[in-house]
Amino acid sequence: MFSISYRRSFKMRIGTASSSLWLRCFYIFPCQAALATSMVRRSLTIPTRPSASRSDHGKCWCSASPSVVVVADDKSYGDKQVISMTPALYKYILSNVREPLILRQLREETASMRGSQMQVSPDQAQLLAMLVQILGAKRCIEVGVYTGYSSLAIALVLPESGYLVACERDAKSLDMAKRYYELAGVAYKVDAIHGLASDTLKSLIQNGESCSFDFAFVDAEKKMNQEYFELLLELVRIGGVIVIDNVLWHGKVADPMVNDTKTISIRNFNQRLMEDDRVSISMVPIGDGMTICRKR
Repeated sequence: MFSISYRRSFKMRIGTASSSLWLRCFYIFPCQAALATSMVRRSLTIPTRPSASRSDHGKCWCSASPSVVVVADDKSYGDKQVISMTPALYKYILSNVREPLILRQLREETASMRGSQMQVSPDQAQLLAMLVQILGAKRCIEVGVYTGYSSLAIALVLPESGYLVACERDAKSLDMAKRYYELAGVAYKVDAIHGLASDTLKSLIQNGESCSFDFAFVDAEKKMNQEYFELLLELVRIGGVIVIDNVLWHGKVADPMVNDTKTISIRNFNQRLMEDDRVSISMVPIGDGMTICRKR
């Protein structure tokens, strides 16, 4: 569905039955709304504003500024406008992250590695650390360590008596994580375990550690999310928190045209969480999406 709205300045609304997007537009020279609609239909690539010239006559340019907002089509939400991320806005957010030097060094070293996109973003790591602090957590689990950015962020805020079980199946990545635990002076808090996370979690349960952990973070094989969640729900105490990463999966979960096995798996997992009364949940659009679950 395409519709045009005039709210003070010209805006264009693009959307489907489930969501829509308002794009703030401005005229360089007078043009018709029909022309603007035609431009968006042809391409969703939004050009930046050029210098006005005669060749621009009759064109309508859309500004990809932080003023872009998302509005639900469902009128019961009252046309609530939610800010949509832009490169400039995300840069601003990152500039307001308190990232310790050791984390920045790890992030920068990881950035040159293959698979660096698996590393959580600084704003995500800051949220995880904040949750651990709010909970007063002492015992934590991470499923999927990669090079250790998120686990290091957690370990840095754990108390001296804190304990973090870090599960990772890739030995090379885990070695790098261990190196940074040592550099940060938190290695004594971290039990870095190489192997399949499901085996490690089952072993913890068998060893009588059910309901003894305060916090868990999952950022591993997406098709295993449900199994990890069930095992962690056994290990985390009532009132404890489990955070699942990549629940929005680059936006694919909301696209009915995308039906690969991994996307379907995440979509189904999200639906099961929505219906699971064993936990309270909040899906947060940070990074690639995180769902925060509190065990009831």
